[in-house]
Amino acid sequence: MQQAKQADYQPFAATDWRLGIVVARFNRQITDKLYDNAFRRAADYKIKAERIDAIRVAGSMEIPLALQHLAQTGSYDALLAIGCVIRGETPHFDYVCKFATEGILRVQLDWKIPIGFGVLTCEDESQAKARTHLASDHLDAALQLARALKA
Repeated sequence: MQQAKQADYQPFAATDWRLGIVVARFNRQITDKLYDNAFRRAADYKIKAERIDAIRVAGSMEIPLALQHLAQTGSYDALLAIGCVIRGETPHFDYVCKFATEGILRVQLDWKIPIGFGVLTCEDESQAKARTHLASDHLDAALQLARALKA
């Protein structure tokens, strides 16, 4: 398996920040672990649990609209998208990945809010399970970008 080179981000005190997380229910055995890992990482940034809002949606296709809903409130410093798409026997995988990715990017650019991209796109369940630890990196990306934009 290819090893990604991870950034070496140090958490900072984001005590007063608000975080919104959108979690897909499809492939829940994976997305629940991703959520748990991201939630633990948020504690490293001193983000209090009561300042984290989560919305659960059916699947990765629904993530962009839920992110847009959160972004429109203007209440969040950063958002995180969590999903898992596993390749099947039809091209459905390609469409879901494309639309979820483009939708998340559109919300980020249209609303000028950092969004951590935690939607796994894997060939099989074993690849997805091996990547559930990456949720902390996805959260790091959003929070570090939010910090840079605030500076």
